[in-house]
Amino acid sequence: MIDRFSHLFKSRNKAQTLLSKTKALFSARKEVAINAGGTSGYIVKHGPNRGKVLAHTVTKSTNNW
Repeated sequence: MIDRFSHLFKSRNKAQTLLSKTKALFSARKEVAINAGGTSGYIVKHGPNRGKVLAHTVTKSTNNW
């Protein structure tokens, strides 16, 4: 039979390890430069379509008096 505290320590250690790995993955992720340089979309940085703006974001006004 597993000791109660051993089980708690093992399960907490497993959860903390998973959490630290998840945080490491999120911190290593590269962000996309949206609205950089005053555009309202994503600018392609590499490839044949370099410099083109993709996916303009449009926000509809809710001030319709």
